Amino acid sequence: MDVYLNVRKVGKNVVLAVCDCDLLGKTLREGKIVFRVKEEFYNGRKATIDEAVGLINNSTIVNLVGKNCVERAIAQGYVHPEAVLKIEGVPHAQIMKL
Repeated sequence: MDVYLNVRKVGKNVVLAVCDCDLLGKTLREGKIVFRVKEEFYNGRKATIDEAVGLINNSTIVNLVGKNCVERAIAQGYVHPEAVLKIEGVPHAQIMKL
């Protein structure tokens, strides 16, 4: 299964953005939350989920959107299931390494 990923260096941080392919360009709404899965943030290139999740080790800030990539990050021990926010039923997780 493929995802979109984008890796950027911002100052001293390495920002990794990953989303399931079917979510790119969509807007999710839940109550007062409006979450845009923006192409300019998430669409660096297509990659496998394993490749994307493998980049978490070398990233200081990680944004994950979508059932497939969030579940894989949970399975690999990067994300605690209780830390996942659901927006319109779509899982979203963030990792920040300080």
